[in-house]
Amino acid sequence: MEKRYVYGNTARQLNEPRRQTRREMPLHEVKRKEAKKRASHMSLGYLLFLSLAVLATGVILTWYITLQSEITSSVKEVSTLEAQLNTLKQDNDEAYNKAVSSLDLEKIKRIAIGEYGMTYATDGQIVSYSGGSGNDYVRQVAPIPDGN
Repeated sequence: MEKRYVYGNTARQLNEPRRQTRREMPLHEVKRKEAKKRASHMSLGYLLFLSLAVLATGVILTWYITLQSEITSSVKEVSTLEAQLNTLKQDNDEAYNKAVSSLDLEKIKRIAIGEYGMTYATDGQIVSYSGGSGNDYVRQVAPIPDGN
């Protein structure tokens, strides 16, 4: 057995024919070609389905945005009406307090007795009424019975 040694720092060329290696494409070009290939394979049914899906999505989003807009305007209207109600309640309370504070019950009593001849009711004149729905008034549907 004979051993062959190679001296030097370079390897000798082999006498084999060179194989041609195809140049590898960058990854982004490969993906682009695959996407182009897939895009050309879309059928009419798939394209129709995608179009309908996009259309349905657009309609639903438009409807949703319209509802959001209506809710926002309703909330603004409610807050405006609440502010108006609070203002009216405050005005009403002020008018009531002014009316109550301006009453002089002693003066009213003096005028009623002195000028109009009114007197206090006696026991025979008082008619008690019980029942009803708790309202502050009574509707008279029949004549009040005489206390005799």
